[in-house]
Amino acid sequence: MKAFFIDRYSKKEPMRQGEVPTPELRDNEVLIEVHAAGVNLLDSKIKSGEFKLILPYRLPLVLGHDVAGVVTRVGSQVRQVKVGDEVYARPADHRIGTFAQFVAVNENDVAPKPSNLTMEEAASLPLVGLTAWQALVEHAHLKKGQKVFIQAGSGGVGSFAIQLAKHIGATVATTTSNANITLVKNLGADIVIDYRKDDFERVLQNYDVVLHSQDAAALTKSLRVLRPGGALISISGPPDPTFAKGIGAPWFVRLIIRLLSAKVRKEAIRRDLKYAFLFMRANGLQLRQLTRLVEDGVIRPVMDRVFSFEQTNEAVSYVETGRAKGKVVVKIK
Repeated sequence: MKAFFIDRYSKKEPMRQGEVPTPELRDNEVLIEVHAAGVNLLDSKIKSGEFKLILPYRLPLVLGHDVAGVVTRVGSQVRQVKVGDEVYARPADHRIGTFAQFVAVNENDVAPKPSNLTMEEAASLPLVGLTAWQALVEHAHLKKGQKVFIQAGSGGVGSFAIQLAKHIGATVATTTSNANITLVKNLGADIVIDYRKDDFERVLQNYDVVLHSQDAAALTKSLRVLRPGGALISISGPPDPTFAKGIGAPWFVRLIIRLLSAKVRKEAIRRDLKYAFLFMRANGLQLRQLTRLVEDGVIRPVMDRVFSFEQTNEAVSYVETGRAKGKVVVKIK
């Protein structure tokens, strides 16, 4: 099958397009003919080797973390999915590879494609949707009437998280550029801060939850906008010991992670705050819940651009610029 893959970790070297074997199907997996694949900054970070300590992949590696397509084969133990089903998914770590014509995914990580979305729209949702759900619902336990600060509201995760938080009934603050203020307000943001003109730390006070996706300076400021007892969920680091334990990291990686997160964990304790690093995981059950929200019109995909399969490298480069409004998708079939 045709695919885009890397032979070695590199920031500058593009993925190589070529022929690779169709994935071997395990008993609990389904083989999906890929119609569209979402592009995420995570693809770029894995390509550059940024995660090789915590995600030691065997090379060559086909990248891609979002898929929408049609099931063409099922394993002997598969019971929930059948051939011909239109599905979407975020494959589990170590089973990624959606920048290809086919990908094998555990049936427990798959959900029916929302009936009101195109394949391209559906492929834009799994990773960002599950990230927002696991951050706001699973980790932060966001409730109606609470205040949440979602950084980078016009990005892939931010644009989904704003809609989810408003559905829960929270007051939502976000940051974006002046060009995207109307976009995030239409998604439901109550307070919008132009990060080029204003400092969010001077505007926001006593927030219950922060969804952090920016740099270390924004992380420090975010701690100061939370009320005592509040929660900061970070998807951009630093990783914490709980995360290291969860992935079964070797002792030396656990030590590195403990040292990297020591400062923020100490400051969180001093302020009576909860700090957690989130590296989202595949979860078909949660994805089914998101499907219902999409089909009910509660959440809509925010799309920036759709690239052709041959333009997959260009799509990754575009995501790396940080200028995308919502999600970038590659159309494969």
